[in-house]
Parts: sequence; structure tokens; C-alpha cells
Amino acid sequence: MSLKKKIEEKLNQSLKNKDKSLYPTLRLIVSGIKDALIANRDKENKELTDQDIITLLKKMVKQRNESSEVYKKAGRIELLETETKEMEIISSFLPKQLGDEDTKKLCEEVIKNLGASSIKDMGKVMSEIKKTHGDVLDFSKVGSIIKTVLK
Repeated sequence: MSLKKKIEEKLNQSLKNKDKSLYPTLRLIVSGIKDALIANRDKENKELTDQDIITLLKKMVKQRNESSEVYKKAGRIELLETETKEMEIISSFLPKQLGDEDTKKLCEEVIKNLGASSIKDMGKVMSEIKKTHGDVLDFSKVGSIIKTVLK
């Protein structure tokens, strides 16, 4: 079953159950998917792949993360809680992310395999990691790990 179908199914289920903590966020996701489909109208392949939807979901999580930081600094706890709840719901549709230890091992392995020796090789390393493990890594963590390893 496609990711889009799973999200729509979850939305319908939450509407039937009148789950007010879930369906507003799911509506936002479905709306984002529809906006992306509209933006894709001019392209050859009009349908969104699961990878396109994952990219969209990651962007939505990042936006909520940034908003959370602002709310935390401003002391707006109720808005912070809402953003955190939305992040959790959106993240539930994303692939499981690797932990810090596994991410570090993977980075070190790719650096070793490519023979990277200086910070100048960071682009090559990031590119290789993105190709093989792009959907299960947090690239802000990956960047800092590679910088420390390649000093």
C-alpha cells in the first residue's frame, strides 16, 4: 500500500473516531500532498512517489521543529505542545531513523571506503551517504559527524 493511501486511510479512520488530536494534522498532510500534486501538473510524471511524500513529510517536520524553537524561546508552552504533537504524528509516517551510534558507524564506514582524508572530501561522502541511506538519516547530524571525523 502506498504511503499516500496509508495517510488517507488513517485520516478517514480518525474522522470516524472523531479523534480531534489526530485528524487536523492528517488533513494538513493530505493538503500538502495535494499541493505537491498540483505543482507536479506540468511534469511528465504527475503522480507522487512514496519518496516524494517522505521528502514532503521531512520538510513539514523541519518546519515544526523551527516553530517549536521559536515558541520555546517566547515561552508559548501551549503552542509548543501543539507543534510537538504534530511532529510526532507526521514522523510516524517516516521511515525509522538510525540512532546516533549507527549514524556515526555508517559515516566512518563510508569515509573509509571512499578513502576520504580531508574536509574537502565532505561533498563526496555526503553524496554517497545520501544515495544509500538518504531516507533513514538526519543529515544535520551526518554533517557534524563527518566534520569531526575528517578534521
